[in-house]
Amino acid sequence: MEEGFVTYSKIRFNAMDPKLEDIKIEDIAHALSMMVRLNGHYPSFFSVGQHSIQCCKEAMSRHYVPEVSLGCLLHDASEAYLSDVVGSSKKNMTMYLQIENQVQGAIYRKFLGEVPMGEASVLIKGINDACYYYEYKHFMGIEQRPEEPMILSDMSYEFEPFEKVEAQFLELFNKLMSEIKTSKLGNVYPVKDESAKIKL
Repeated sequence: MEEGFVTYSKIRFNAMDPKLEDIKIEDIAHALSMMVRLNGHYPSFFSVGQHSIQCCKEAMSRHYVPEVSLGCLLHDASEAYLSDVVGSSKKNMTMYLQIENQVQGAIYRKFLGEVPMGEASVLIKGINDACYYYEYKHFMGIEQRPEEPMILSDMSYEFEPFEKVEAQFLELFNKLMSEIKTSKLGNVYPVKDESAKIKL
């Protein structure tokens, strides 16, 4: 029996040996648009694709360079090949974490040329954490920390049709890839404006 599974675009993908040529943005956009957050425990459907788009738009609202915005769009892309696992369980799943890091790293190298490190990694994580804070507060009514994180973009938690989310994901991806190709900003990552007003 062949290793791996067949993706939406009919590529046989092996997470144990991810090859860059097997990683397709169409597969990622399609799968994430149909994948539910928090293993389906929110009271209504909210996709990993919607979360990824929100993170990307937040990075763009902060005027981060396109490499960071694209990193935000793709930060959960490995879930297109592995599915989502609740964080409290995932931290104890050593083998899963190794495979996830391997697949996520391959995705970053495919589209960004390298895995975000240093300040870029910190900025991506900060945006993910901030978006998750407001998402969890909206759906579950629980505040996960005493201080609300900064957010500059408008957050929407309405159900979006799968095909709309998929199309928006691909639109953002193509826009940022085009900007990266023409950008002369290099690897300078602007620091967030601490004086910016928080949007609830």
